[in-house]
Amino acid sequence: MSHHRALLTGLLAVAAAASTLAAPPTAVGKGEGQLNIIAWAGYIERGESDKAYDWATGFEKASGCKVNVKTAATSDEMVTLMKAGGYDLVTASGDASLRLVASKLVQEINPALIPSWKNIDKRLQNASWHTVNGKHYGTPYQWGPNVLMYNTDVFKQAPTSWSVVFEEQKLPDGKSNKGRVQAYDGAIYIADAALYLMSKKPELGIKDPYELNEKQYAAVLELLRGQKALTHRYWHDATVQMNDFKSEGIVATGSWGYMVNTLKAEKKPVASTIPKEGTTGWADTTMLHANAKNVNCAYQWMEHSLGDKVQAPLAEWFGSDPVTPGACKAKAPGGSDFCKDNGFADFAKIKFWKTPESKCATQSNCVPYSRWALDYIAIQGGR
Repeated sequence: MSHHRALLTGLLAVAAAASTLAAPPTAVGKGEGQLNIIAWAGYIERGESDKAYDWATGFEKASGCKVNVKTAATSDEMVTLMKAGGYDLVTASGDASLRLVASKLVQEINPALIPSWKNIDKRLQNASWHTVNGKHYGTPYQWGPNVLMYNTDVFKQAPTSWSVVFEEQKLPDGKSNKGRVQAYDGAIYIADAALYLMSKKPELGIKDPYELNEKQYAAVLELLRGQKALTHRYWHDATVQMNDFKSEGIVATGSWGYMVNTLKAEKKPVASTIPKEGTTGWADTTMLHANAKNVNCAYQWMEHSLGDKVQAPLAEWFGSDPVTPGACKAKAPGGSDFCKDNGFADFAKIKFWKTPESKCATQSNCVPYSRWALDYIAIQGGR
């Protein structure tokens, strides 16, 4: 508990923090020889899993910057690692990015030093999760929905509601869902429950799943406490979740395209869907540590990351969507129509992760993320 309190206590005003960070560089020099990146699993490939998917080796040869990757399983872990230091970049999701800015752990970047910035989706160039007071604190990397992954042997037709993971019920095979579903091991998952209740209980008046008043928040926590009895595991490790689907009898869970694609490639009975209630999602940003030692390599990587030779294979590999629309026309190693397959057209339907704050747009006062984190830990512990 003390670890999480240390992580979450004292979130500063974002605008105030942003105004005190150092000015960005005005030129990119020769690479320092290495680059240390915190990333989600599957985000930076060098052909070790599949030789066709490698966007690190070519960069290293061209730049002279050796890429070292530290895989993180949750946004909270990424924030903790950035606080510890020793890293240059992090692929932060929207529920962590403004925390990193507020904590002065990342620095403003200079888009003028990234020639491909002009190719970024206009919906993402000034997104609120990396732009503060007109200043940019990172380069968009990928985005996508949190999908409902399910076992096709159990569900002959795709589940139409998130209720299969939130409420006890008999599944199409005649058996209960108890012990056969999973929930995400991160406080931001509270938003998934809130999104479900937006449709299930409209009388609560939830307009934004990240902006909850005390009454709405209490109802969401009640739903999650009930879900605890159904949950086989609170997952955060992609590999563990895939193994659970293969050997632990899990048949439905919130997941990412990466796990869906990997299991499909292994010929497992898996598919995914976005239920009628809609879904949450993530838009990740490559952010530069305030004390980065390899700034030149970092800027070279940010430029490299926006090219079709990264955006297209990465989207196909991870089951995500490129941040450069032009990449949708590029050929990926597997030859798939990855933008269509991964829901590029569904951008407006996704409630993207963001850090819940007490000052919110939809009502006078909201429950902040510090409360979310502590209460979710309690729920996971059966309290």
